[in-house]
Amino acid sequence: PAPAAPEVVPAPEPESAPLTPSKVHVGPVRSGQQIYAAGTSLVVLGSVSPGAEVLADDSIHIYGTLRGRAIAGARGNTQARIYCQQLQAELLSIAGTFQLSDALPAGLIQQPVHIRLDNEQLRIDRIK
Repeated sequence: PAPAAPEVVPAPEPESAPLTPSKVHVGPVRSGQQIYAAGTSLVVLGSVSPGAEVLADDSIHIYGTLRGRAIAGARGNTQARIYCQQLQAELLSIAGTFQLSDALPAGLIQQPVHIRLDNEQLRIDRIK
């Protein structure tokens, strides 16, 4: 008798981490308010006022002016980023590395920017 052909067993599908939808805040974030997106990204459809704070364990997207504080990668995610349509922030922070308003590059104030961590320093680039 001929030997039986080996049975082909399909490889199991890789388990992917469940997606956590972004937290979306519609409207301005007012002075004294704090919004935290635990375990996910934060999208603000409005501006962040001076004295307001937005935090996320992942990235922060602000479709408006950032005048308050933005803290991305709050639990140490070094790949987190901050995006805003107009930069006037009091403080920017990614994974514990921060920059205060007086150290922001003058040429990027009131510009649309993208902030990321690069060699343990915040890098701020204009969005073209």
